[in-house]
Amino acid sequence: MRAKDVLGRRGEELAAGYLEAQGMRIVDRNWRCSEGEIDIVALDGDTLVIAEVKTRRSLAYGHPFEAVGLDKLARLHRLASAWCRDHDLRMALRRVDVVSVLDDGIADPRVEHLRGVG
Repeated sequence: MRAKDVLGRRGEELAAGYLEAQGMRIVDRNWRCSEGEIDIVALDGDTLVIAEVKTRRSLAYGHPFEAVGLDKLARLHRLASAWCRDHDLRMALRRVDVVSVLDDGIADPRVEHLRGVG
């Protein structure tokens, strides 16, 4: 497995643990369809949360949050609808969150969470 893939998996594990510690229940991970992939699907009370995880070793190429632009947000909203259809769910409350993980492999990883982006 490539170092980038190992870093990404570690970031998703850290993000999932963080979201659970915030009281969310993880219901799916790495769900794929022809449109793309959802990193984490969670429930925050009665709200369906689609969480995009961005993991970086440093800020050398910008903050991980900067990697989620308008096109990506639109795709995540479409993926949320596809996930609900695939699971035969009708969730009135949905949101897209982004979780940033900075992990240089030396210091403790830093996790940040933006709720309800776009």
